[in-house]
Amino acid sequence: MNREAEAQKIHRGLTTPRAAAIAGIVFSLLLIASMLLIRTSIPADPLAAVPDAVRSSRKISLALQLMPFAGISFLWFVGVLRDRLGALEDRFFATVLLGSALLFLAMIFLAASVAGGIIKLMLAGSGELARSGVFALARVQVYQAMNTYAIKMAGVFMISTSTISLRTGIVPRWMAYLGYALALVLLLSVGVIRSILLVFPLWVLSISVYVLIDNFRGATGSEAVPVE
Repeated sequence: MNREAEAQKIHRGLTTPRAAAIAGIVFSLLLIASMLLIRTSIPADPLAAVPDAVRSSRKISLALQLMPFAGISFLWFVGVLRDRLGALEDRFFATVLLGSALLFLAMIFLAASVAGGIIKLMLAGSGELARSGVFALARVQVYQAMNTYAIKMAGVFMISTSTISLRTGIVPRWMAYLGYALALVLLLSVGVIRSILLVFPLWVLSISVYVLIDNFRGATGSEAVPVE
């Protein structure tokens, strides 16, 4: 291997996990911020009394505006993660990982689009929405998409990522086992659990922070060893 090829290999090993870690951190922070804004604006029970959506419309709109950027960061995180695996990538788990990631994004985007449409209609003065039951139906649909389908796809993504991590050693084994445990919580959850949606972004955040710290340690170590 010549010097140029070796330098490219070192550069790839140092920058790729760093990009994945940064994308994961951005995704986690944006999704957590969005969820907290929605949580403080709308009651958890979709069948509760109709809240004053107009009063909280700014917070809800800000939360919905953050969703697309969180999705973009998550796609970047998945893409860079798969690129990092390269030849070590298992086709079966890679397919499950990518499929669950895309379905997770589809569910949160669907929920955000329905919520955004209802909020706009409420701001336009469509008071008949609450009396006709359309508002309640839309809220139930949003909660079903997030608390049933999106959560389950997040659990599948965590299982596939943890399995790949065990085989490749991207993260410590205890973090992979923690991913299994949290994924089972998501998969077996029934009904609306108020804080369960935060499990997934917090898990991604923990992995991303570890990868970023480990990357900087590797970069420091490589600078200390001269290349002959």
